[in-house]
Amino acid sequence: MKVVVVGAGYAGTIAANRLAKKAPDLEITVVNPRPSFVERVRLHEEIAGTGEAATPLGSMLAAGIAVQVGSVEKVGDGNVTLADGGTLDYDYLFLAVGSTVTPLAGTVGVGTWEGADQARAQLAALPAGSAVTVIGGGLTGIETASEVAEARPDLRIRLVAETVAASLSAGAQKRVHTALERLGVQIVNGSVSAVDPGPSGTVHLRSGAGLDSDLTLWAVVAGVPELAAHSGLQVNWEGRAEVDEFLRSVTDPRIFVVGDCAAVPGARLSCATASPQGAHAADTLARMIKGRKIKPYSMGYTGQALSLGRKDGVVQASRRDDRVRRLYVTGRVAAIGKEWVSRYAEYGSRTANYAWLPGKR
Repeated sequence: MKVVVVGAGYAGTIAANRLAKKAPDLEITVVNPRPSFVERVRLHEEIAGTGEAATPLGSMLAAGIAVQVGSVEKVGDGNVTLADGGTLDYDYLFLAVGSTVTPLAGTVGVGTWEGADQARAQLAALPAGSAVTVIGGGLTGIETASEVAEARPDLRIRLVAETVAASLSAGAQKRVHTALERLGVQIVNGSVSAVDPGPSGTVHLRSGAGLDSDLTLWAVVAGVPELAAHSGLQVNWEGRAEVDEFLRSVTDPRIFVVGDCAAVPGARLSCATASPQGAHAADTLARMIKGRKIKPYSMGYTGQALSLGRKDGVVQASRRDDRVRRLYVTGRVAAIGKEWVSRYAEYGSRTANYAWLPGKR
């Protein structure tokens, strides 16, 4: 029996490895546009030059799993069409292509490996006194701005957003603001209308103000690849593939959809979402092959973690439905906590050993 996994992020990698462990007779092929496993939770480290986000894919996958480097144009009817014209046939497929970043013209998108790699090179070339603008007040933008500010105190760093750390509790939001200010990050409240291209462009705000910027980073992660829609799968208004309670496409039950590209109610874009979905879908297929009863997907959140440079951070506690609690931890303890969260996500994908809380019933 042949299984193709499209995408080798957290969801796709753990799905492939878990299948190899639980159903060793399967012929598994992973298709990925690059020969690396990218830790998206470390892309801000890649940008600032304080860490590495890419690991050779061969070292992440179990022995016997084949790797095909390339892009997929279409899936369906038991066939995968590759961008180079090649094809792969399958009995079951896992669609795990994640989410996308569509940067505003004149900016560098930092939510992907390619964007982070480009940003790292441009940042390293900036002379002292240059201005770096990070657009986006979510966790990606906060981590990027704080990491760059700590690594390059000789630069002028600003964060432009209508709100900053909106997903955290009020107390944690204040703590994030304090940490950014301590690192010298200027917070500019507003939205961006356009960015002039070039090394010394201007960031134009909708208010009419203009900000000089030698490097502008787009830290807004939104949208998913069009592969599911292009393949004729039923998608929601965001382009995410609609799935049943077992994470199978409602259009084609031979296709499991996991991670950011799956329309799972209540799920947010994160490795904390992707890993349980990839693992559960793999478990489901293994049960199906063995003729055992399959179980609906259920997952509950515990919180959010973000770094504020290498020595500071915030760990925000939440209820299982992802509503934040008042409790949060900061400082060195939180920085260590965030590091362990990142390591566990990589460990889970590589070893297929991963546990999560069920959702609230």
